[in-house]
Amino acid sequence: MIDYHVHSNYSDGSFLYRMTEAAAEAGLEGVGFADHCNVSAREPQRREKRLFGFTLDATYERRRSAIERLREWFDIRVFDAVEMDYVPDERDRIAAFLEEAAFDYAVGSVHTVDDVNVQAARPFRDASEAERRAVVEGYYDAVVDLIESELFAVAAHLDLPERNSQLRGLATGEQYERVADALAGSRTVPELNAGRVLREYGEFHPADPFLAALRERGVEMTLGTDSHDPEEIQPRMEVAREFARERGFELAELDV
Repeated sequence: MIDYHVHSNYSDGSFLYRMTEAAAEAGLEGVGFADHCNVSAREPQRREKRLFGFTLDATYERRRSAIERLREWFDIRVFDAVEMDYVPDERDRIAAFLEEAAFDYAVGSVHTVDDVNVQAARPFRDASEAERRAVVEGYYDAVVDLIESELFAVAAHLDLPERNSQLRGLATGEQYERVADALAGSRTVPELNAGRVLREYGEFHPADPFLAALRERGVEMTLGTDSHDPEEIQPRMEVAREFARERGFELAELDV
């Protein structure tokens, strides 16, 4: 069992050492540090980057040297990865950074539509249903573009708007099928993301209707707990392992 998606103090998680120690104690074969990264030139994206302190584009070499030390200390595979915010019209900028940084693998994620974070409820409280549906459509358009870019080994939390009470339930089967079709012809692998399964949302990403579309096409998946704290890794892995076993999933191992 490998957890390909955790965060450290190089974005919004806990110390690298503590996260690695927790992964080893949980009996994992490997753990991938996919810290948030944003290389956008757009001011709203740059403002959010400054607000949350997502500076991996400037600190990845420092983190890499720490990961090399952790590999010496722990009998577990430790991956030097990234979770990259994807904006379709900045594909070339993202590609240039990923080529320069040469991470073990890159996780791609869409967090914003028209510079608005799809996890935030407040911006959508006064929006009409048509406006909210348009945001969800824009989200899945961006996810398809992310997959077709072939820049990423993993596509993160594919139905992220479901975390948002104002956008939940607005996705369509056609949108799920578009994403599943794109993945079926891509090197990019979606993840079974356990980041909210033990919290208020209470579901895995992707949720069951989306999973059905992926399984119909034989799309493999990786596993990511999306943990930010050491105490999250083991319980999320346990419930994810049981979920995969019950559903008959075979989880993929990345070629890294």
